[in-house]
Amino acid sequence: GVMGWATEVASEGHFGAAMRFFEELSLAGLGQIPGLSPQHAEQLASYVPLTFLLSLYLLVVYLVLSLVYGESGAVPDLSVEATEFEGCDSIDAPKYDPNTPTQPGSIPCYDPGTMQYLGEMPAMGAEEVKAKIAAARVAGRSWRTSSFAERRRLLKTLLKFILREQHTICRVAARDSGKAMVDAGFGELIVTCEKIKWLLAEGEKWLKPERRSAGIMMFYKAARVEYHPVGVVGAIVPWNYPFHNVFNPLTAAVMAGNAIVIKVSEHASWSTKYYGRVIAAALKACDAPADLVQIVTGYGEAGHALVTGGVDKLIFVGSTAIGKKVMEAAASTLTPVVLELGGKDAFIVCDDANLKQVVPTALRGTFQSCGQNCAGAERFFVHTKIYAKFVERIVEAAKKIRQGPALGSATVDCGAMCMPGLTDKIQELVDDAKEKGARVLVGGSPGDDQFYQPTVLVDVTPAMRIWSEEVFGPVLTVIKVENDSEAVKLANDCPFGLGSNVFSTDIRRANEIARNLRAGMTSINDFATTYMCQSLPFGGVKESGFDRFAGVEGLRGLCIPKAVCEDRFPMLMKTDIPPPLQYPVHDVAFEFVTALCHMFYGLGLWEKLLGLLRVAQCFLLPFTVSTKNKG
Repeated sequence: GVMGWATEVASEGHFGAAMRFFEELSLAGLGQIPGLSPQHAEQLASYVPLTFLLSLYLLVVYLVLSLVYGESGAVPDLSVEATEFEGCDSIDAPKYDPNTPTQPGSIPCYDPGTMQYLGEMPAMGAEEVKAKIAAARVAGRSWRTSSFAERRRLLKTLLKFILREQHTICRVAARDSGKAMVDAGFGELIVTCEKIKWLLAEGEKWLKPERRSAGIMMFYKAARVEYHPVGVVGAIVPWNYPFHNVFNPLTAAVMAGNAIVIKVSEHASWSTKYYGRVIAAALKACDAPADLVQIVTGYGEAGHALVTGGVDKLIFVGSTAIGKKVMEAAASTLTPVVLELGGKDAFIVCDDANLKQVVPTALRGTFQSCGQNCAGAERFFVHTKIYAKFVERIVEAAKKIRQGPALGSATVDCGAMCMPGLTDKIQELVDDAKEKGARVLVGGSPGDDQFYQPTVLVDVTPAMRIWSEEVFGPVLTVIKVENDSEAVKLANDCPFGLGSNVFSTDIRRANEIARNLRAGMTSINDFATTYMCQSLPFGGVKESGFDRFAGVEGLRGLCIPKAVCEDRFPMLMKTDIPPPLQYPVHDVAFEFVTALCHMFYGLGLWEKLLGLLRVAQCFLLPFTVSTKNKG
């Protein structure tokens, strides 16, 4: 076989010969499997060569990328011991009553799924927060001069630990937020790993000085933009993803050479005990400043202190109402703010969409983390031709969703609501919709404690509160539309504009719809995949906020863009003020300037030539230049 393959190479080429060789080799092996017919063996063998060569190709690509982006030196192993509550699925703890009066200076922590009491975290005051900002600033002064290799080593150390301790990380996030373990895997682990890998692969590329054109008149100059760390980044993050919401801004900030102070929600503070120890261990293992990353726990006082306490840039992720207060407070110190606020994403399903793909994606878009996502699918605009089939399949699947505590022996699809009182708010919106004509096909009522049933609503109209108010819960609303124009019109009839999604087998049609949606992001034939593409910016329009905290734009937004211009050939050409423009200026100074404009910016060759002659006249024969119009 090998000799035969070798003799065929010259006649049919390496690729064709290789394909035939592996096919014959595979057929010989498959023919020995008991019960496999010769016809099936031959069919299977035809796929093996391509599979083998594709695997070989991917292996080569992986090795090349490893060589390009690899760093010398071993990545440290972190040793972070987990407590009983952090390391065990089942714990013995008393039940907590959210109506219990809070002790001054403390934050009570509990599992939203079981209501088990987890302990307390400190509610920090303004002075404590300012002290953390000051400590971060000192640490940042040395880190801003760190090399990209040092920054990558820190990120690799974190990534190595994340991959090793996936279960513990997700368990802690699930216990603190009530989300199902699979949702923690999606929303905590995968997106964080993707973020780190993108920063490792492309972070340096987008932070290095960038050459820019010097323009027409400055043709002899070299222009560039340098990206310098802002200093201390402040981040106020919500409770829906306790792990990712900390490590997302953290990794970008340190890669850009900054220190960072992160204020977490009072509804997801307990997890920072474990995550904080991980961060501290990584900083120590990589010889980074111990105070480079600071965690703040507390209520409104702590958040206000972070906004006004002297950070150089602030990232706020939360509700529109609180975002407006943050912006107002930041104005007093002119602190630049990134606002990533609420969302109510549109999900448009055209009449040619593949429902086999759309329905599972729609369910994941709404019920992932029990609907507690800023970029969550809340409004489904479905073409009338497939409306009935879509609703039928959605209802059938939604009825099978298993809900319960995230941790335990049973697998659950949907967990609890993290924030107390959220089930009441959701019920108000559902009740209002029902009173105004909407029909509940699945769910529609709260469960025990902080659970709300996965719900499907139809016949929803603009007169209902749920049309324009963010639900932030497991409620899927379906609206029938006659055509693409109506879908776009209704999708844009919303105060929010964060994400959007369009499904059609006609790619041109899908893109045309996407272009007309007023949103910061659009995924075509998928849901929220723009966030998995970490090179893309994340953010919205209207009441969904402004600026971006992810992608190239978000990474560079953590820097001060500094414009630099210098002589391209300093030994040959440099700027000297022309004699007509030297103080005191000559009588022909203005005519000289206007001649320069014609010479450099004239619309045709003749105009440029006349401008050049006029410049020469001002230099050589200034007494012949008319200056009557100089004023």
